[in-house]
Amino acid sequence: MPGWPRSNTDPPLSTPAPAKQGTPIYIEVGTKRSFATAMEWPGWSRSGRDETEAIATLAAYGKRYAAVVAPPLKLTPPEDASGFKIIKRVKGNATTEFGAPAIGLPSDAAPLAEAELKRLERILEACWDALDRAAKNARGVELRKGPRGGGRDLDKIVEHVAGAEEIYLVALGARAPKDAGHPTRRVANLRVAILAALRARALGLPVAEPSRTKTLWTPRFFVRRAAWHALDHTWEIQDRATPADLLDVAPLRMPTSKRRASELVNEGRGR
Repeated sequence: MPGWPRSNTDPPLSTPAPAKQGTPIYIEVGTKRSFATAMEWPGWSRSGRDETEAIATLAAYGKRYAAVVAPPLKLTPPEDASGFKIIKRVKGNATTEFGAPAIGLPSDAAPLAEAELKRLERILEACWDALDRAAKNARGVELRKGPRGGGRDLDKIVEHVAGAEEIYLVALGARAPKDAGHPTRRVANLRVAILAALRARALGLPVAEPSRTKTLWTPRFFVRRAAWHALDHTWEIQDRATPADLLDVAPLRMPTSKRRASELVNEGRGR
């Protein structure tokens, strides 16, 4: 069973060959917000007020995402929006409008080969590593507030990500570990449980602590959503810990609602 943290002796994984006609993406289209998502790179998903803005934002974050997954994976992101190829458009829902990628693809339900599963595990772990590094580097730094004074403090962000992943784990088909101990131990145990449940679901094996959820997320959608959420807050921490005039890309917008899109789980069924 995969453990956490991962071993540095794991063999390198293959990287998808670059698409001749552009990096494949799909668009989740809402009325007020749309998401552009890289199909082969879980976590690389950005939103905008429309399709054009979403794709432009995806391109703007390409280098930041490539830095997260390297090593062991090498990604040369497109320089601009022209380097993407839209494979599919899907209709978004209330969660899309609220600010989270919510709709999977029909192809998400296809069987997962061992090599792809290992790649998904490695990308998810890389996103966790990025979040951990960002949180560590921001210790002792006052995070900038939003225009209206909004924004969680660092500990609340880390706690929020863990809480959302416990909900995501239930949607994957497993119960979250009951651990009221130190936050670091809670996160470590949660990640071990996530990797175990992900592997069981992907390979058609029994889940050790199954949840009672009847409509489950596919393993591919789970990784895509969990990786996006971890990176969304990784970049939030980095941006808010950096003076606004030194940012390479526009800072992430602070949501004004008390309920986060990451807390909504009634989606992810490929359509």
